[in-house]
Amino acid sequence: MSRIGVAIVGLGPASQPHARCLQALGDRVEVVWAASRSPERTAAFAATFGVPVTTDIGAAIADPAVEAVIVLTPPAAHLEVAERCFAAGKHVLVEKPLELTVARGRALVEAGRRSGRRLGIVLQHRFRPASLRLREVLRGGGLGAVEAASMAVPWWRPQAYYDEPGRGTMARDGGGVLLTQAIHTLDLFRSLVGVSDVVAASRATTGLHRMETEDYVSALVRLGNGAPGTVMATTAFPPGRPERIEIMGRHGAALLVGGRLEIDWVSGEREIVEAEGATGAGANIMDFPIDAHLALIGDFLDACRDDRDPAVSGEEALASQMLVDRILQASRG
Repeated sequence: MSRIGVAIVGLGPASQPHARCLQALGDRVEVVWAASRSPERTAAFAATFGVPVTTDIGAAIADPAVEAVIVLTPPAAHLEVAERCFAAGKHVLVEKPLELTVARGRALVEAGRRSGRRLGIVLQHRFRPASLRLREVLRGGGLGAVEAASMAVPWWRPQAYYDEPGRGTMARDGGGVLLTQAIHTLDLFRSLVGVSDVVAASRATTGLHRMETEDYVSALVRLGNGAPGTVMATTAFPPGRPERIEIMGRHGAALLVGGRLEIDWVSGEREIVEAEGATGAGANIMDFPIDAHLALIGDFLDACRDDRDPAVSGEEALASQMLVDRILQASRG
């Protein structure tokens, strides 16, 4: 099988795990270009990963050797870059979140559908072994009817993180903790148990940070089957703890902490899936293994070859962003 030519657009911190994954997938992928408007970033990337680089993003997208583009820019640029990629006939994998707003996210998804190319979104928590096993148990009815569920993201980001230009602003990020950090867990939670309604919500910018957007959100929700659920997310919980999802079923309970799963059945049986590593919950935002990214990118490449939607499609990411929007709207009273 011939290798798929790929371009990377955007060479900030998010490019590091992606580049390592593409190296590991060298038998399936050729990195044709790594592009950024910053000469400093392109030079540093070339020195680290030894791939061709350019500051001409348009030329990288237009190159006939490029079949797919991985868009790792800040959210505010996702729609523009993706539209250029689709117009050039390229498949697109976009870093989370989908875009700044639901409207722009929907426009991005619709552009992909019109083009006939494939669109995937980097929400890699769905690909952790523990997440896959929990989904399998739920689909098989192993926990019985879900009676209640909750998710919590008690992460930490120091003020230095938000002092970087544009961090925590509506113009660059589109939102705070819920859209930028907790979107991974919220997306996984929604995909596992569904969320049919947001009953009430609250948000705040705590005294631990100076920033435009929120660093704390909590909400009462109704799950897909109408059962009660809760959501909490913050980046003001030093030094940061792994995110968690708890699901109470009629036959047992599941606890997913980071990448570790514990299932305890009413019968007394127990199952554990051990974690594969850290989760980036603290000040070091890149402190996590690349395994889930690797699986997600592999699925995206398969989708391009097989002419199917990736497991995390644009519509799936849009549904999670719409849930973020509903929670934030509810928090305004």
